[in-house]
Amino acid sequence: MISFKNKLCWITGASSGIGKALAIELAKEGADLLLASNNPQELEQVKQECLQFTSNCHTCIFDLADPEEVKSFTERALEQIGVPYLLINNGGISQRSLIVETSLDLHRKILEIDYFSYVIITTTVLPHMIQAGGGYIAATSSISGKFGFPLRSAYAAAKHAVQGFFETLRIEVMPHISVTIAYPGRVNTNISLNALTAEGKAHGKMDPGQAGGISSEKCAKIYLKAIKKRKPEVLIGGKELLTVYIKRFFPRLFFKIITKVKPT
Repeated sequence: MISFKNKLCWITGASSGIGKALAIELAKEGADLLLASNNPQELEQVKQECLQFTSNCHTCIFDLADPEEVKSFTERALEQIGVPYLLINNGGISQRSLIVETSLDLHRKILEIDYFSYVIITTTVLPHMIQAGGGYIAATSSISGKFGFPLRSAYAAAKHAVQGFFETLRIEVMPHISVTIAYPGRVNTNISLNALTAEGKAHGKMDPGQAGGISSEKCAKIYLKAIKKRKPEVLIGGKELLTVYIKRFFPRLFFKIITKVKPT
């Protein structure tokens, strides 16, 4: 199994949750880090934690919702810091609104953050990674990228798009570049607190399922192990992951179950 010691690793959405846990795990390996987020205070705290284990940790503040800013950040980072050996597209935002009440602008914003930012960063880095001789690219999807779910229309659409794009990328760049898609289920993070309502405001509530999920630290360990083994995809979570297999093998039963879910 490979090590990322002394290798440059980029992580977006690194100020909290899964991104933070990934950063700390990689720091413990002695990786060189570039951590990105739109939250300067929290990102600085993550940096200081990482510096306990690695001597090389850069940070960058930018907004995944702004495509020009995403492009500018990526080009600047390539020039000033270098080509990543590992790129983890992890930043994102969820949603808590019915389709009938969700504006097109909100759909576009979620897709811009959860999908197009991944495409912009990846396609900007890709030629440089190919020229460098290879590397690893990962993308954080969700089990909502495997099936639709109430109040998550734009989020599920973005995560389905992530699957389509990165599966295609894997076919086109193998075997020199490894591509892994992670599908977390219930992980105890702030994703439901920060999810956008129909008004574009933070949901501000912790979903019961989220609260009972696995820790972000456990998720990060499973995620990195899958990347190192060059797995095409990895499901991460608890018993909720069974829903993916029910959908695949017993679609009628899946839809019977899913229509009984109370939107929260």
